[in-house]
Amino acid sequence: MNKSHFIITGTSRGIGEQLAKMLLENGNFVYGISRGDSNSLVKYENYIHFNIDLCDVLVIENLLGKIFDQININNTGMICLINNAAMLEPLKSVDQCNAEEINKNLQISLIAPMVLTSCFIKQLDNVEVRRKIINISSGSGTSPAPAMSVYCTAKAGINMFTQCVGVEQSKRNNPIEIIAVDPGMVETEMQIVARGKNTHDFEMSNFFKQVHQTGQLQSTEDLGKHLLNIIDKEIEPGKLVKYSEG
Repeated sequence: MNKSHFIITGTSRGIGEQLAKMLLENGNFVYGISRGDSNSLVKYENYIHFNIDLCDVLVIENLLGKIFDQININNTGMICLINNAAMLEPLKSVDQCNAEEINKNLQISLIAPMVLTSCFIKQLDNVEVRRKIINISSGSGTSPAPAMSVYCTAKAGINMFTQCVGVEQSKRNNPIEIIAVDPGMVETEMQIVARGKNTHDFEMSNFFKQVHQTGQLQSTEDLGKHLLNIIDKEIEPGKLVKYSEG
């Protein structure tokens, strides 16, 4: 079977790094996009890293062009874009957030995935190989929380964007699969940051501490196994998928 090619954002740590490692161990090709490097991924010969700050969305089209130039379209099982990178902060009431903080979060968490998706579809629209886009969402996209308005809004936007593009693709003869996945609660650096905040500054910190103390967080390894199953499944365009459905 021909190996697949995966473009993943946020591969320097957490979910992105773990998923990339598992895909590479299965013999696939992974193109990682993040500001930082991953020491655990560079040892794989099928891994190529791009040091990119996704705040600068104007570089994305050229970046994807470079990636696609390295893919033999006629000898691949699937080409898959996984929009995983996101920013948690600012964790404070919106009146305490400044314009720079709001802009940076939305550029990374919402606008960059939108632009990546747009460029991905544009460049692969007439390609016959299987193509898939997975947007990593969050329960925060449907559950409002105090001092998390920017993060929640970005994830709600990811959900609606996925559904809209799904409707667009369902009308095409050769649709690209696009889904959003709610990974549930996972032990990542975001969780550590959230529970490490002072309760006075971020009242939700007690919730995140309790989730950790009661063992409700799944590991990135367990989530990775779910995501591998979701990648393999053919799912109707625009669907919002719970990690447990994997």
